[in-house]
Amino acid sequence: MSEFSISDVGVKVGLEIHQQLATNKKLFCNCTPLESEEYFTKFQRKLRASKSELGEFDPAVLFEKSKSKTIMYYANPKSSCLVEQDEEPPHELDEDAKKIALIIASALKSNIFSEIYPMRKTVVDGSNTTGFQRTMLISQGGFYDVEGTKIGIQSICLEEDAAKILGDQGSIRKYGLERLGIPLVEIATEPFEVKPEEIKKIALSLGRILRSTKKVKRGLGSIRQDVNVSIKEGGVVIEVKGVQQLEQLEKVVEYEAKRQHGLLKISKELQKKNWIHNDKEDRKDITELFLKCKSKIIQNAIKKNQKIFAISFKNMAGIFGYSPYENIRLGKEVAELVRFFGLGGVFHSDELPNYGVEESDLENLKEFLKINENDGFLILAIPEEKIHTIVNQIILRIEHIKNKGIPIDTRLATQAGETKFLRPRPGAARMYPETDIPPILISKEELEDAEKNIPKSWDESIKTLQTKYEINSQLTEQIFDSRYIELFEKIVEMTKTNPTFVASVLCSTITNLERSGLNSNLLQNGDIVKAFQLLEEGKIAKESIEIIFENIMAGKSQTIEDAIKNTSMKIVDESELEKIIENIIEKNQEIIKNQKERAVGPLMGIAMKELRGKASGEMINNLLLKNIKKKLSSI
Repeated sequence: MSEFSISDVGVKVGLEIHQQLATNKKLFCNCTPLESEEYFTKFQRKLRASKSELGEFDPAVLFEKSKSKTIMYYANPKSSCLVEQDEEPPHELDEDAKKIALIIASALKSNIFSEIYPMRKTVVDGSNTTGFQRTMLISQGGFYDVEGTKIGIQSICLEEDAAKILGDQGSIRKYGLERLGIPLVEIATEPFEVKPEEIKKIALSLGRILRSTKKVKRGLGSIRQDVNVSIKEGGVVIEVKGVQQLEQLEKVVEYEAKRQHGLLKISKELQKKNWIHNDKEDRKDITELFLKCKSKIIQNAIKKNQKIFAISFKNMAGIFGYSPYENIRLGKEVAELVRFFGLGGVFHSDELPNYGVEESDLENLKEFLKINENDGFLILAIPEEKIHTIVNQIILRIEHIKNKGIPIDTRLATQAGETKFLRPRPGAARMYPETDIPPILISKEELEDAEKNIPKSWDESIKTLQTKYEINSQLTEQIFDSRYIELFEKIVEMTKTNPTFVASVLCSTITNLERSGLNSNLLQNGDIVKAFQLLEEGKIAKESIEIIFENIMAGKSQTIEDAIKNTSMKIVDESELEKIIENIIEKNQEIIKNQKERAVGPLMGIAMKELRGKASGEMINNLLLKNIKKKLSSI
């Protein structure tokens, strides 16, 4: 196993940013974009592949079809209608979405087309009820500056977002329609060569330009980064989808570059092997042979009436476990492909005996397959109806790696910063004209209006915000980049609460609670505003806000009022507070005698255990000091 150095392989990266727009309607209907998982209706579809107008099937479409998924859609009439259900033609393009897209294109110095043609992009994973996504190319070219480096813009598209996946249950895939049709812009950059640690800055700068318009949505899921990665020797571009956090970008790019270079090394090893697949001789049903195998995976598959299937690979011993770099193996590539079809049961010869498959099982298998120690094999636990499709895909993938190197995939980013197989890369046959929507003309007046509404730069926006609210530069950047900037300004204007404290709660307190595993989606903006209103009215203390928010984010309360009740965070009146402080003084006279006024420190700790969130720390401190002085004067 070698050490991987990304600087040695000539990595090129391109970004695709998908940003939801803050409009009051969806792109092609009057429904309000609402985030809610409350559903009142459901319906079922089964999508099939069809040829494009060029008479061709797209490879990604054919591959998705092979999974034979039935799609179940869940809908709420408040956020979807017959357009989303594909029971009614699309309405006219939302004017606000068009205006925002033109402003963004102007801000990025992109060349806007005078006529826009809506297109259909074939999608059969079920995320669109129609089997396609409506998209339109707004502009091409342009650039933006990142610390003196120009990052080129390839294209800007206005399109509708996909449905929200709710999960898979066997052959059923579930989607919610609340997100389907929300307007978004897709911005694709030109490929660039930078160090992985610089990619975050490039993506962050583009996101800041979008947020500066104050016309885009914020929060988890409202912006998604896809990244295209290629290496000099590879000759192919791999699209990695679903990078949710900017912090993932560096890891994803480094892993994908390592994977691609590792596959080239595996390809060279495969070429040394004298292997040619024979459909008849190399594929065997071994269910009867493995009836007494102690592997739980195999036994569970047999109980489900699945088949245990073996594929032999002549002269391929050691190749599935060969790891040119850490965590890069042919066996892993095969396992990812098999998981795509919903299967978890695949073993290769280089990892056995293991997982309950014993040496005696292997001896019987080798005899049955007529292979020896120089040969390799795969064992699959698989439904009978999927055998042909899955085995063919495995053989095609290994043959591609052997003969051509890196398979041209679309991949998915994982939380760990790796990538996994999603589907083959779509081809040109994927796109065709939208026949229900006429071309859209862009007037000279619309272009002039877009130019007038180009937002201030990020630096100017930060300076304005810092001056207006008198908060430090670090906190200003945090609140501007967060999803809470509009809420911050609303709270400060409504309640006259100290802006630094408001920003600190929104950027630090809530973030820290999220990091501890709590769900910030349970904390609504209205709850946050209500908490600051109660603070201004003197009904809760500053220190209680974190406790109240924690209670809601943990799912223990649904409203601020409930959380105050459940956490006993109602502020105590001054007379009750005086009694509690006097009691603490009486119980700790020895500390006061020894430490004099410095006793306020340890007594503050005692008081806060009882009064945290029920009175302000400043008030508690002042009362303690007053009563300590009073006690000292009487000693």
